[in-house]
Amino acid sequence: MDFSDIPVNQLDYEHAFVELEKVIQALENEQVSLETATKLFERGQELTKYCEKLLDQAELKVRALTGEELNQLDNED
Repeated sequence: MDFSDIPVNQLDYEHAFVELEKVIQALENEQVSLETATKLFERGQELTKYCEKLLDQAELKVRALTGEELNQLDNED
């Protein structure tokens, strides 16, 4: 497993998302100790929250630049 020791808040969105994908893959496909799985889960939670934060900031910036409200996706089937 090759995961970054860089603090999450120093990553850009693309690197954080790639690392999150690797964490998920490791948790789903690899035999890891409970301690390692716990550390991966914690890192994954940090990465998820950070990516959500960056996406929220980007959405706000787009709204400010366009002066319009973005349409909410209707997830009802």
